[in-house]
Amino acid sequence: MTLKEKISLFPHCPGVYRYYDAAGNVIYVGKAKDLHNRVAQYFVSPDRLSRKTAVMVGKIADAQYSVVSTEADALLLENNLIKQYKPRYNIMLKDSKTYPWICVTNETFPRVFLTRRVDKKSGEYFGPYSSVMHAKALLELFSSLYTLRSCRLNITSDAILRHKFRPCLDFHIGKCKAPCVGGVSVQEYNADIQDIKALLKGGTASIISRYKTLMTEAAERMEFELAQAYKEKMQAVDRHYSKSVISSAEGGDFDVFCIVQDPTEAWGNFLRVRGGNIIQSMNLGFKLGIEEPRESILSTFIEEIHQKFGELGKEIIVPFEPDVLLEGVKYTQPVKGAKMELLHLSARNAAEMRSNALRQREHSDPDEFYHKIVLELQQALGMSVAPEHMECFDNSNIQGTNPVASCVVFRGGRPSKKDYRHFNIKTVVGANDFASMKEVINRRYSRMLEEAPDDLPQLIVIDGGKGQLSNAYEALYELGLTGKLTVIGLAKRLEEVIRVGDPYPLLLDRNSQALKLLQRIRDEAHRFGITHHRNRRSKAQIDSVLSHIKGVGPQTEQRLLLHFGSVARIRAASEAEVAELVGPVLASRIKEQL
Repeated sequence: MTLKEKISLFPHCPGVYRYYDAAGNVIYVGKAKDLHNRVAQYFVSPDRLSRKTAVMVGKIADAQYSVVSTEADALLLENNLIKQYKPRYNIMLKDSKTYPWICVTNETFPRVFLTRRVDKKSGEYFGPYSSVMHAKALLELFSSLYTLRSCRLNITSDAILRHKFRPCLDFHIGKCKAPCVGGVSVQEYNADIQDIKALLKGGTASIISRYKTLMTEAAERMEFELAQAYKEKMQAVDRHYSKSVISSAEGGDFDVFCIVQDPTEAWGNFLRVRGGNIIQSMNLGFKLGIEEPRESILSTFIEEIHQKFGELGKEIIVPFEPDVLLEGVKYTQPVKGAKMELLHLSARNAAEMRSNALRQREHSDPDEFYHKIVLELQQALGMSVAPEHMECFDNSNIQGTNPVASCVVFRGGRPSKKDYRHFNIKTVVGANDFASMKEVINRRYSRMLEEAPDDLPQLIVIDGGKGQLSNAYEALYELGLTGKLTVIGLAKRLEEVIRVGDPYPLLLDRNSQALKLLQRIRDEAHRFGITHHRNRRSKAQIDSVLSHIKGVGPQTEQRLLLHFGSVARIRAASEAEVAELVGPVLASRIKEQL
């Protein structure tokens, strides 16, 4: 039986499918609402597949499937199989570190400590925390509020009665009430433990309210020291959470998920909100083996957090709906209000993680970093070759005066300043950007064809819209270069990529490195051109005033400017002061002209 015949027998029900290569290795695991329809998509229309997906399909030698009851079960099974087989073309978690948890043991006198090993039999675990500093800050808060034991003694009623232990230093400095010798009852000790659990679950409002009530009652009984102790605890909790978490205007329990995506990577942020407070936050990175829809990536992210954190909230805030919906969970896509602000916060966290990862990569391996950006730009523009050599052109003039153009060159995604060129417009009169662009393109590449025909760029970027692009393309057509390179325009207002013959502009993702590379080369061309235009304009202003006066040569002009500093000061000086430098006859002529 051929592979296509085998796939045609896949059932129309939810499940998970697995692709194998010729060596029997699992290369891809996927989930589906309908196994038959989903798998058939890879083989019915291969011309519609992306390049990476087409490569993967070419390596498929066998396919298997597992039927499940629901889409949520399919998502869970897919996640587990990916972790088991680590297929080459699947979404893979890039963050493999073990996160810290806060454990509250289930002993008679529980301990509270930080750990990276989870054993549910030993106690209740809270977390994980993406920041170990945040977890330690919580432990320091608990230590300041409550007198908890830090020892690992097996404290039982029998051991206390037999006086098996002696108080340690913590008891003598007031940090522990010595439960090992009966210094505190089980009920009193566990009341503090319940407060700690409530704080870890986000119940800060109820704890502060209870402390306030106890403080008031103690003050009414004139137990002012006890009232002060409750006040300090209340202030400590309020102070810590005002710094450590962000309060939502809408008190409630829900989770927030957001992702940002590049062609080969994605980054997600998760926020857990309880009682209107953000009590946990985590960032995760994903490596995408093939092009995955954002809905699928979000489902994978949610399931991963579900496995790490346990039960999710009954309401999940998302920027868009995932492709698998969990039973009993309400998905909300807010458009305004506090929930929208939380979604924006989550998006900023994911974007910051992405930026940080890119900065680290740029610092550690800049060649690889820029090479990936160039490949991303190639994919975004649909080019057959990577634009390792790019050139960008920009025109500058003010009401047609001193028209100039600039050409900046990027090689391997980075500026090659030794190859930058200035052009003074020679054949165009007045402010005609279209004709100026055609002249510059013609001059630049007619010369390159003569001097360096093997060094033509793969991509030319024109700073402007359809008019400038059309004239640039016309010049390239006349030189016979239109089939040898790609030329695009970048319109600044909406950052639209204009392509020859395409009536619709291409809008790249605002956060993509491909667009940022185009913006960078465009801005560099603008800066380089403006600088040259400013220098020409300044020189022209000086020339028109002094050097055009009969009898004033370059040395006389320089002597006057060095002495007076500017043309305005020469104009303001008396004729006698100017005569001291150039003589009375020339001084009279200069003053008359100015």
